[in-house]
Amino acid sequence: MSPKHLIINCDDFGQSPPMNEAIMHLLEERKVSSATIMAPAPGFEEAADWCKRRGQTNIGLHLTLTSEFDAIRWRSLTGDPSLHDESGHMHKTVEEFELRADTRAVMKELVAQYEAAKRFRIPLSHADNHMGSLYGMATGRSHIPHVLKQCAKWKLPFRLFRKVHPTDPLLASIPGVERTVAKASALAGVLGVAIPDYLLSHPFHIVEGESYERFKQSMIAKMYDLPEGISETYIHPAVEDARMLEQVPHWEKRVWEFKLMLDDDFAYAIKDAGVILTNYDYIRVNGRASRVGSAFTLARELLRKSKIGV
Repeated sequence: MSPKHLIINCDDFGQSPPMNEAIMHLLEERKVSSATIMAPAPGFEEAADWCKRRGQTNIGLHLTLTSEFDAIRWRSLTGDPSLHDESGHMHKTVEEFELRADTRAVMKELVAQYEAAKRFRIPLSHADNHMGSLYGMATGRSHIPHVLKQCAKWKLPFRLFRKVHPTDPLLASIPGVERTVAKASALAGVLGVAIPDYLLSHPFHIVEGESYERFKQSMIAKMYDLPEGISETYIHPAVEDARMLEQVPHWEKRVWEFKLMLDDDFAYAIKDAGVILTNYDYIRVNGRASRVGSAFTLARELLRKSKIGV
């Protein structure tokens, strides 16, 4: 049996002080693999300065084009009008972003976010995307080809995936996702961008009837059902905070995710299931596909699309 490697990434590092506190603690205790930092968000400088002082090496860039909560809004770094809503902040929804954002402005903003992290001398380990805004899941307008080309220039792995796990509650439910993934992962291979094999999701919100114990058991079950290869899952951990609990939807689940990473039952399940926790340094070495094989796959998928359209 092949090894089962897992990356646990903390998204939204830099969103707010309560989230920063939780992520810093988990990184210090080595309870998670990595975190990805949000350059436009209000807690960015606190998070970036901490990374710089500690010489933290497992920090990625959370490419951020949306600002979803009324209580915590942010603007782009570049100020392009197409990246903002009528309030002057980044769009609240992925659909609004996909419909209104100019592609050149998007890429200029992503470069500005990369440069903001580099100014703090953070040795970025990888990149991923806040709310999946670049994937085209809302309207079909994807920026993934542009982003992969940029990651190739930066020499950074990117959060994508080669295969869809059949039990994933979000990804497996998307119509035609296998073909979309085949094309995107093949392009990553052609460009030399390293990616995981699988991305494992769970609902961001509290589902009906969910409690901490039910959430914990569902996450433990994922450890025993983990596919062979390299998988990534992500969390948005935060400490308890009265204001956030009142003003940010589902903040209680952010606290659950923090609590889960410190839970002995979850740590035991990882070991008992034979899961090897790793990070994007491992993906950088082991997550690249053959460029020749990827080129054949990409050509096949593009030709298939052409034939279907005839």
